[in-house]
Parts: sequence; C-alpha cells; structure tokens
Amino acid sequence: MTAVLPGRAVLTEIEALAECDDVEFGVRLLANTPTHEGRDPELLRRWARRAEEFGAALAPTASTARIVESDGGLAKGLLARYTSRPTPAVELFTDTLALAEELTDRLGWRHWFPAGSLRAAAIAHEAVHEQLHHGPAKKALKRELNHVVLRAGRHTLYGHVAGADEIAAHAHARAACGLGRSPLLLTAALATAAEPQHGSPHGSPHGREK
Repeated sequence: MTAVLPGRAVLTEIEALAECDDVEFGVRLLANTPTHEGRDPELLRRWARRAEEFGAALAPTASTARIVESDGGLAKGLLARYTSRPTPAVELFTDTLALAEELTDRLGWRHWFPAGSLRAAAIAHEAVHEQLHHGPAKKALKRELNHVVLRAGRHTLYGHVAGADEIAAHAHARAACGLGRSPLLLTAALATAAEPQHGSPHGSPHGREK
C-alpha cells in the first residue's frame, strides 16, 4: 500500500501533538491498555516515567533477530513486528516507514528524527523487546516499576505492568539513536494519520508475536 499524507486539517491535529511531553504519551499508552481501566492517573504517570527512565538507561545491544522488510504495514497498522518463533525476527514494514518519513518532513520534525533514524529506531525498539522477552531485563523492569502484588516476609512479588515494556522500548530507541523526542510522538502521529482512512484507534505500530 502506498503511503499517502493526510489533508491539512489532520496535519494540523498532528502538529498539536508535539505540545505534549514524552511522559504524557506514555500515560496515554498505559491508560489505553487493558487492565489499567480506572487506575489513578498519577500512578500511570509514575509508571510511565519509571519505564521511560529504565529504557533510556539500558545499554545498547545488538539484536540477534533476523531483519525482514515487507509491505502491507499500513493495512495492519504496524511499523515493525518482533517474532520469537521459529527463530527471532524483526519485520519492518516499508510502507509505514515511508509514511513516517514523509510526515517527519512535512511537519518539520526532522531535527528530532534525523534522516535514517526511524529505521534504526525501529530496530533498536524491537531489540529491547527481545531483551525483555528473553533476559534478566524483564525482572529488572518489574522491580523498577515497583508494582507489588504480594509481600510475604522478606519476599516480594512484583506484578506485570502491561504497556510498560512498550514505553521502555521507545525510550531506549530515543537514547540509542540520539533522537530529540521519543518515537511515541511519531507513533501518535501515525495513528492520527491513519484514523481518517482506517478508523483505527490511537495505538502502537509495533507488533508482538511470541
């Protein structure tokens, strides 16, 4: 599917997104994630901030996943997708990347997202999901978020915070690729651009298949 820029009215709506800071986009992501309905907004903000700080502090690591490029991401609402089976792979959707690049130029956001950085950021983003899926970073993120579900003497059980890994991955991509803003801003821009054409809700264009 060819990337098509939205009209002026939608572009104006997208431009206004830049007025929100990166933590606010993290709060919105959590608020729109199942299991967080009715949670205290301040709790969501605390989790979003901690997840962002955690992701930004993660040391860059080379992904062991195979990189595959394909078309059809716009129809799926995806920019990239990580799969762990049968072998780890990151699928990059070239049509969604092309729209992201066009939006960046049209909106004057190139100083935040330099040429070539969007592809690199997508790969860095998925590399963090690989860490959180396979390595000790998964437990470390839970401890950082401090979502305690059970205490028994000296033992503490930390719960999973749905959506926090997504915030951490975006924050890592920003830090690792030297971006001026979190890719969450561009994620929101892509979702808004797709809304008039596909009626899609604001979500993340990163997929996960285990």
